[in-house]
Amino acid sequence: MPIQKLKEFLDSHNVKYVTISHSRAFTAQETAASAHVPVKELAKTVMVKIDGKMAMAVLPASSKVDFDLLKKATRAATIEIASEKEFKNLFPDCEIGAMPPFGNLYGMEVFVAKSLTEDREIAFNAGSHRELVKLAYKDFEQLVKPKVITFSVERK
Repeated sequence: MPIQKLKEFLDSHNVKYVTISHSRAFTAQETAASAHVPVKELAKTVMVKIDGKMAMAVLPASSKVDFDLLKKATRAATIEIASEKEFKNLFPDCEIGAMPPFGNLYGMEVFVAKSLTEDREIAFNAGSHRELVKLAYKDFEQLVKPKVITFSVERK
């Protein structure tokens, strides 16, 4: 079960969380609707390569990555979206596209959109397209220690 590693990590740090089971969904908007979670509070993980190094960009599902802002904020020479083929083996316990935003569990850097920090709680895919985890943003930040930067813009 993909969520097991994450639950064990959260439990070992005495973090309060809830799991939300929902019908199979693949886009962030479908997931939010299916799980009855506000799309602004659903954190989506976009896999990017920053100067060739894999990283997670985590932002509200209601937003999209502005690659120019991300490049400027990270002072990178190159930024590109990673293909599924490039990252699928990094998450052997997760379904493709459903990785939780815990890059620390997978040995990679995590960048969080400043706009996501305004939410008291966030929900995110927990390794499958059928289950979310919801917890306090402050707990997420304390455990993951992401770099908080401005790199997202609202979808029109």
